[in-house]
Formats: sequence, structure tokens, C-alpha cells
Amino acid sequence: KPSGGPKILTYVTKVTIQFVQVLFVLLMLKPHTHILLQNPPGLPGMASVWLTCILRGGSLIIDWHNYGYTIMALTHGHAHPLVRLAKWYEHVFGRLASQHLCVTDAMKEDLHKNWGIKATTLYDKPAAIFRETPLETRHKLFARLSHMLPAFRHSSADDDVMEKTVFSVRDLNKDTVTLRPDRPTLLISSTSWTEDEDFSILLQALQEYEKFISAGETLPPLICVITGKGPQKERYMKMIDSLRLEHVKICTPWLEPEDYPVLLGCADLGVCLHKSSSGLDLPMKVVDMFGCCLPVCAVHFLCLEELVKHGHNGLIFSDSTQLAQQLKSLLSDFPSSDGKLGAFRRNLRANREQRWDDNWDQHVLPLFLRNYKEMEEHSF
Repeated sequence: KPSGGPKILTYVTKVTIQFVQVLFVLLMLKPHTHILLQNPPGLPGMASVWLTCILRGGSLIIDWHNYGYTIMALTHGHAHPLVRLAKWYEHVFGRLASQHLCVTDAMKEDLHKNWGIKATTLYDKPAAIFRETPLETRHKLFARLSHMLPAFRHSSADDDVMEKTVFSVRDLNKDTVTLRPDRPTLLISSTSWTEDEDFSILLQALQEYEKFISAGETLPPLICVITGKGPQKERYMKMIDSLRLEHVKICTPWLEPEDYPVLLGCADLGVCLHKSSSGLDLPMKVVDMFGCCLPVCAVHFLCLEELVKHGHNGLIFSDSTQLAQQLKSLLSDFPSSDGKLGAFRRNLRANREQRWDDNWDQHVLPLFLRNYKEMEEHSF
């Protein structure tokens, strides 16, 4: 087994080279009054940007979305020398910034308590492209995806009058689109297939859902779409291929960027399996789902309640058994909107998310302006 020393040396050498490269690029740019850096990834960006601000003036603002060292710890463990080195780096250089933003109140408290950093909470908000999808656009996407995904394809062929998918029908004579009353539930989850998401939870829950139907429960068939690419996808694809499901179909397409928000706006329910490595950040995928007024079931971790209000805009679960029961409860009267699922969607519509641009103008722009005025005052 190779010792940790050479690995650390290789890693430090790589980061040092990246530091020089990033610094060179920054110094070639025209001077800026502010440089905003999202962390992670902050290695070696924090040091490069900080030194740039020292050499050329300007203020470093760090937007804390998580801690980089906790992400490394998912693979190596917290005691690993590289993880401890990364933690020291974030601690030292993170404190050198002039302003700090963070994504939760829990992270704000943690930064202040453990690192002496005073940050402003800036919750992530969905971009304007995340919204409920109109019926006409839904059908166009369903029809296009049906050529790639058999699960979206209706068993009977289109005729001269009707264009069909499992979800929708277009009357070509009247040029009208309707959702099929016997359509399956469209469940969606997105992932980068990394260690912080255990998709076996969802797969086990879908198996339990299949058993509910086989036992005589009145539940709709379900199509589960899991989007994304990542290092653990092949492992989970083998698990999916081994399943024998009759009433549940699982698709794992790679969607074009413009199709992803449209599909979110078509879905009936979202599932989030993101577990924060630090327990202090929130899943952006849920933010985007809420932008589409899409209720979610999300796996529990510390501070998730700052985003998902259990019983109001979604449900929080701890294991596959609990998720399966939630699916059963939410979908028992599908496609009627009279049950819990419809109530969650109505609550999301009534408390429609503030958009990213407005959120920036309201909370971040004043920080830049205040910091700029202070810089001007000090220059005289």
C-alpha cells in the first residue's frame, strides 16, 4: 500500500502549478474593484484571488456554498492529511476576504462560531427559466423524448388524427393538447452520481412501490427519470438493470441544458437524495424544482428545513421505507389535485420563489456598493 507522503507531495505540486496559472490569468485582466469567488472550489482560487487583490487592489468576496475539505472527506475521511491540509487552507485564506456570503443560516452560524467569519446569508434562488411548463410545450418535449425513451412512447402508433405519448395527446384536427387521464406519474431526480447521494434509497423505495401495486393498492404506474452524469453512474446502472419492475420504469437520459428546466416543469414529483457533506448547504436541485412549483421528497440532513418545509411544500424522509410510504401517500389519488401533492403545489404557487436576479439586486448589490464607497473613502 503506497504511503501518504508521495500522494501529498503530488497533490501540493499540482495545486501549486494551478495557483500560478490562475494568478497569471487574473493578473492579465484589467483591475477590478471586487472579485467574487464561490467556494468550493476554493483551492487554489482563494490564495490566487487574495494575492491578486493585494498586488492590484480590490476586494475579495467569498460566496460559501459548502466547505471543500468536507467534500474531500467523503472519499478520504476527515483524518487524511490532504483533508486536514485543505481545511487549514480554507480556514486561513477564507478569513482574508473582505466580505462573505453563505447559503444558509446554519452555515452563517458555523462560520462565525468556528472560524470567526461574519457572513451574510444569501439563499439560492431559481433562474427565470425554471417555471411550470405550458401544456403545448410539455407535449412537444414528451413527443421528442418518446423517440429516445421507450417509457415515454405510447403503445399504439400515431394516426392521422392523434399524436400520442404516455402522458399527453395532441388532436391534430383541432390542434389541441390534453393530458391523458390514465397517464403515469412522472417522477424526476437529478444527480452528479457522487458519494453524497445514495441512489439505492430511491431504487429500494421504487421496489416497495411496485410491491404496493402488486398487492392490490390503487396506485398509478410510475416513470422515474434520473438525469445527470458522474463517476458512480455505471454502478447504479447495474443495479437498475437488475431490477424486475412491471409498473415502474426508470430512465437515465442525459438532457440538453435547455430541456432540463422544461422537464422539471412537466414533472409531478421531485426526489432529492443530496446529503450535504458539511450538513450546512442546501441542494440547488430542490431550489430549481421549487421554481417550477414542483413538490419534493428530500432525504433528511441538518438544516434542510431552511428550504423544505415538511408537510407544506414537500416531505422529508430518512430511509427507503419512509420514502416508499410517502410515494404511496402522495400518489394514491393521482392525477387528482385534491390530495397532498396538489396542496403542496398550490402552496408553492402561492409562495412563488423570488428569482435569482431580484435576489441578487436586493441582497448582494448593496454589499458591493457599500464596499466600493468605503474603498473610495480610504483612497482620499
